[in-house]
Parts: sequence; C-alpha cells; structure tokens
Amino acid sequence: PGPALACAGLSPGPARTVSRIVDGETLVLDDGTELRLIGALAPRALDVGTEPGAWLWEARSRDALESLVLGKSIELAFGGERLDRYGRLMAQAYLIEGDRRRWVQGYLLAEGFARAYALAGNRTCAQELLATEKTARETRRGLWGEAAYQVRQADRPGELSGYRTTFQVVEGRVARVALVRGIIHLSFDRNWRQAFSASLRNTDRNLLGVSAGDVKALEGRQVRVRGWIGQQGAAPAIDLSSGGLIEMVAVPDQPASQADKR
Repeated sequence: PGPALACAGLSPGPARTVSRIVDGETLVLDDGTELRLIGALAPRALDVGTEPGAWLWEARSRDALESLVLGKSIELAFGGERLDRYGRLMAQAYLIEGDRRRWVQGYLLAEGFARAYALAGNRTCAQELLATEKTARETRRGLWGEAAYQVRQADRPGELSGYRTTFQVVEGRVARVALVRGIIHLSFDRNWRQAFSASLRNTDRNLLGVSAGDVKALEGRQVRVRGWIGQQGAAPAIDLSSGGLIEMVAVPDQPASQADKR
C-alpha cells in the first residue's frame, strides 16, 4: 500500500540501493551517502521526553522503513536544497518496483509512521505531504493514536509552553493579524502578549495560500499550523518561515462573528 506518486516540479536524482537504516527518516545508500527523507518527520524520544531508543514509536517507524526499502533500489528526486547542515542528502525517494515507483515519504505518512513538515529551503511537496497525511491523522492511524501526537489547541498557551523545542500541530481561530517590521504575526487571542502565535516573514506570505494577497482576511479563520514550538516574548510561538506549514480548516455552520472580523 501507499501512494505511488509524489508531487510535480522535482528534479530527478540518482538511483541507489539502500544499505542501512539509521532511523525512521534516515537511510545509508550503497555509496556511503546518508539520505534524509525530507518532509516526513519520524517519531523521536524527544517527543515524549524519554531516552533515545526507549520510545516505542521510534522503533516502529524504523522497522516500517526497513521493511519497505532495506536492500532495495530507490530513486531520488530533489525539490530544493540538496544537503542539510550535516552533509546528508535531502530528497524525495521512490522505491523501484519493476516499472512502478512507490513514494517512500507518502507511504510513511499514509500509514501513520511520520508527520508532514517542510523546511525553509525545501517546500516543493508541502501540500502533497499534508494531503497524504490527512487520512491517517483524521482516523488516528499509527502515531496519531498516541497522546503525544494529538493536535493541540491554540487557546491553551500555558500548555503549549510546556512543549517548547518540540514539533507540534496546533489548531485555533486567528484573532488578530499584524505586519510589524516585515514580519506577519498571527495571534490566536486579542491579548497577543500572552497568546500563542505564528509568524512568518512578509517575503514568505505565499505560505498563506489564497490569503497571501490579503493577510487580514485570516482574522476569524480557523487554521492549523505546525512547526517547532519556540517563544515570542513570554508566549509560545511557531516560526513558519524557518520550518512550518499552515492549513485553512473548514468549520461548517460556524461563520466568523463580527467581533472576530474587527
């Protein structure tokens, strides 16, 4: 099972054999190169504050990847920066199965062995990654059935502060949008100094999709943001420009109130 195709706009790379699995998102290829499966974030001990190797989902994710690709041929495809700061390749990977190609990241996301994410220099497949993850998240398949990976609520900044430095998915209604010194701030409460917020550089406003042309239109909208929890002043925040994604969430029969729109 698992998607056979990824997104368009990728540059073709070499075909290699997988010689070793490092973890749920890192492979060693037959030429000794390490490959980071960009866009599919594997579970790690930090997610639950335990010691490396002690978290069940670390092993499950690694075992799933090993079963899928170890000793087999894969093709690489690039959608942005090709090397991370550790010198590892960053690419989308396709398992070669005769004349078919199976998207490795798509399999991990669809089966709940990883979460979708994007880095600043590697966003080409962002929407496809999110779409592939969607069913697993909504049906709580795989890691999504664990408390550690539940979607957090934006109106609980105290709770979110406890997840600082970890990758989280956070949902809520945008109360206020402001552009200050080239930074777009999305605050999830009118009391913005204490509220959870997400921010992005004005030059990255294309991350906002259809709202890129009118960022104030996001006020009153239900959104889901994901990234690493940092801090803005005394409040928890996600920097979407450095590594994050935002999705618009449809809320049937719950239009934004006039108070939300002001």
